[in-house]
Amino acid sequence: QVQLVESGGGLVQAGGSLRLSCTASGSIFSIMGWYRQGPGKQRELVATITRGGIANYADSVKGQFTISGDNAKNAVYLQMNSLKPEDTAVYYCTAKGWVSGQSYWGPGTQVTVSS
Repeated sequence: QVQLVESGGGLVQAGGSLRLSCTASGSIFSIMGWYRQGPGKQRELVATITRGGIANYADSVKGQFTISGDNAKNAVYLQMNSLKPEDTAVYYCTAKGWVSGQSYWGPGTQVTVSS
């Protein structure tokens, strides 16, 4: 059974930083990443990273967020710097099964940036 567990969300002032972590279990994953859903908005891509270390970012977070992964731990991290109120959202970890190709999701972690 695949499980994704996120941590690291919280409340931070504008300009601050947070680091999100996600650990997955139950499979090997070809791609892991982060999506977010802000208040009244649709879920959107933040960043992904392949097992080979190739990262992809949404234009809105390039230069501000950094994604990294640890294959041995089946983990993915998101370093978020210079946070803005518009970064407020529930951040979801996602992972794509290496063999099945199925996508899995974590329950989400709330990030709130106060102005």
